[in-house]
Amino acid sequence: MELGIGIGWRPEIAHEVEALAGIDWVEAVAENLCADHLPDSLVRLRERGVTVVPHGVALGLGGADRPDPGRLAALAARAELLGAPLVTEHIAFVRAGGPLTASPGLEAGHLLPVPRTWDALDVLCENVRIAQDSLPVPLALENIAALITWPDEELTEGQFLAELVERTGVRLLIDVANLHTNHVNLGQDPAKALDELPVEAIAYVHVAGGVEKNGVWHDTHAHPVTAPVLEVLAELRSRVEPPGVLLERDDAFPPARELAGELDAIRATLRKAAPPAGSQAPVGSPARTVTVPAAPAPAPSVSAPPTPAPSVSAPPTPAPSVSAPSVSAPPAPAPPAPAPPVSAQPTPAPSVSAPTVSAPPAPEPSVSDAARDRTAVAQTALLSALVAGTPAPAGFDPARLRVQSRSLAAKRADVVAKVAPELPEILGDGYRAAFLAYAGGRPMSGGYRRDALDFAEHVLIAGGPADPVARRELTYWWRDRSGSRPPGRATRLIRAARAALVGR
Repeated sequence: MELGIGIGWRPEIAHEVEALAGIDWVEAVAENLCADHLPDSLVRLRERGVTVVPHGVALGLGGADRPDPGRLAALAARAELLGAPLVTEHIAFVRAGGPLTASPGLEAGHLLPVPRTWDALDVLCENVRIAQDSLPVPLALENIAALITWPDEELTEGQFLAELVERTGVRLLIDVANLHTNHVNLGQDPAKALDELPVEAIAYVHVAGGVEKNGVWHDTHAHPVTAPVLEVLAELRSRVEPPGVLLERDDAFPPARELAGELDAIRATLRKAAPPAGSQAPVGSPARTVTVPAAPAPAPSVSAPPTPAPSVSAPPTPAPSVSAPSVSAPPAPAPPAPAPPVSAQPTPAPSVSAPTVSAPPAPEPSVSDAARDRTAVAQTALLSALVAGTPAPAGFDPARLRVQSRSLAAKRADVVAKVAPELPEILGDGYRAAFLAYAGGRPMSGGYRRDALDFAEHVLIAGGPADPVARRELTYWWRDRSGSRPPGRATRLIRAARAALVGR
């Protein structure tokens, strides 16, 4: 499947995207699309033959819980509405807590890294299989950028991705800007990651801009693409010709000519980095060899004689270690059954007590509850430290967690201002400080629209805003959206007249 050169479609730059020359395809955030109709801009692009790929951000396939059927159905509906050849998501967790930990559910509002352990890999692979079974088209998963790293990881990023592809057959969306981010923030070598991951599984590539502040790279998608990111793209192109490359921009949108210039820089990088004709191994070449550390040996083997304790459900011991799951090794294939001799006589049939290895291999066992429990406890402890101010889990750098925590709160403020633009209008310059003070002690438990309502309610209960006109407007805004139904037309006209009379 060849995609070509594309750009992320966003409503703010819809007209600019339509006018850009040489755009073969676009990517749209799935959660920002309605299930039953498309924005006019996307309709026009599709009529011109431009492919549209839905890009999900809310599944949280790396989380301890199994994927939510409603979210999977919504992503499938967007794929069918768009006639998309594939859908994409992320290798990340976005929420934690809930029934698995008997604690309140927490939303990150951001993509957080999955620990590269065998436990987390087992959980991720099962979640990916569930998603694949629910989607009408192939799934590709994206590597994410990170400010923090988990202690006691057992695999490198490339090894983790290689194992994921080997077990599930999922495709990969490689974000070269995220590889650069992890190089600056975590000291991870992009070239090594590219050497280890299965490049033949790449569905397409993301390129995006960011900025470095105080030694930390922020993958903002709001700045121009930098030379180091293009160098990582060149490293990738020297190994494989990706089916598609897409420019992402999510904020601080530049004029169309600047977007066109960044796309030209991407095209030039791909041309210059392409190896001479005939010198590059074909996609899928077996020449690439990656050494992956052996997973901890399972105990007991699934082929052992029956015992009271089944081999695929390790007991949920209280030890929270995520480094030694009893089911984390990929199941070894059962040895083939011996073929019966051609001259076998029709005398006594084989006994039912024949060796169990002669039976067809059983379906792959599901991930044990213990592995999910351990993953849930670890992810909840981390997310709670980031959004609720609880102590940093053992092994994490507290200073780096504070950077991540501030980044999450700032993103909440920015997104709430987008989904509820009336709030910064009503509160004026005091919006951001008020929201950050609110977010510091109140984790997000629902979506951003729920967060906006909760914030407005918090301000009103606290007696704000000080300006009586602003307080009245905020009260009306909150009532209109928190009630069982929106106000009628007459009510809205009366309120508009009142606002006009008081000069607001």
